Formats: sequence, structure tokens, C-alpha cells
Amino acid sequence: QLQAFGGGLVQIGGSLRLSCAPSESIFGISLMAWYRQSPGKQRELVASVAHGDSPHYAESAKGRFTISRDAKDTVSLQMNGLKPEDTAVYYCNARTWTSVYWGQGTQVTVSS
Repeated sequence: QLQAFGGGLVQIGGSLRLSCAPSESIFGISLMAWYRQSPGKQRELVASVAHGDSPHYAESAKGRFTISRDAKDTVSLQMNGLKPEDTAVYYCNARTWTSVYWGQGTQVTVSS
């Protein structure tokens, strides 16, 4: 029920903006986040944002990535200063009190 878009191929130091929105209205979303998964690695949290709270970032994302969320529960991830180690499939995530939703994943590739 989450649709993500905005991935692609970018050079080192470049920028990309990922966005994700519910395909149907989801009642009571408390937290939205972006995760990523590289080949052979576990899925890891990149950034999250909850209503009424400051965004949280993984150490690897601090100072380079910015997560935002609008009133329609579209969550975006602005990624600047991209590095090869940022190459991964990025997944958006939304949580309510009872359910967890995932987007389909969007590939981000940072090349030299």
C-alpha cells in the first residue's frame, strides 16, 4: 500500500530525492521511515519521522540526508553528497498501532 519512487543512478557526490505515499489512505500512521538493504546485508534504518517528534537519522545519514513528511503522509528522503556505500534498495515504511506497511523498494546506485 506504499508506493515509492525517485531512485536511480547518480555519480559520487550527487543528489537524489526519494518519495513514498500510500496508494490508499491509511488511518493512524504514527511513524514513517526509510530503510535500505545492500546485497548480502541486513535491512537497516536510514531515517524516521513521527508526528510531533524530531527526525531521527542513522549515523551514516546525518548531515547528508533529510527526511520529511507532509499532511498527506507522503514521506520524502532528500539525499545529498551520495557515496558508493549508499548504493542499496531503499524501502519506505509506515507504522500504525496495529500494522506495518512497506513500499516495493527503489534502487539507488552511486557510481564513480
